Amino acid sequence: MAKKSKKQQQSGGTPATVALTAAGVEYTVHAYEHDPSHPSYGEEAAEAMGVSPERVFKTLVADVDGALTVAVVPVAGSLDLKALAAAVGGKRATMADPVAAERTTGYVRGGISPLGQRKRLRTVLDSSASAHATICVSAGRRGLEVELSPDDLTKLTEAASAPIARA
Repeated sequence: MAKKSKKQQQSGGTPATVALTAAGVEYTVHAYEHDPSHPSYGEEAAEAMGVSPERVFKTLVADVDGALTVAVVPVAGSLDLKALAAAVGGKRATMADPVAAERTTGYVRGGISPLGQRKRLRTVLDSSASAHATICVSAGRRGLEVELSPDDLTKLTEAASAPIARA
């Protein structure tokens, strides 16, 4: 059963939590006070929740041969763009323009969720996620994370699994 914060109950949630609820997936919401001066959204989330950075995943949007593609990798590492391109059968990947990423997903940078995007993008989840019973990803707003099983995330986003992170 989903656990929701008081603020989320009042607002009806984010598109990500709405999608999770509609799918009947078990998840837990973790809210924390976002510090705009923190140098890393993902590391801030891990610290605030007291969760290992290997279990907290960031959502990055890349351009693979002209197509926006979502990469979900641990905040403890970085995205290997060549590996991402290879995972989707592409030749070249670069980080997407932040404005295009925000406009396409419907989320702001630092709060982009792999779930409930305005336009569903091709998604690749780093294969390290399968080593954990649950992982945390953005719930669609800075300071809000959802914890769910990697299998449920894979099913809901129709993600491919591939080693796309670098330590």
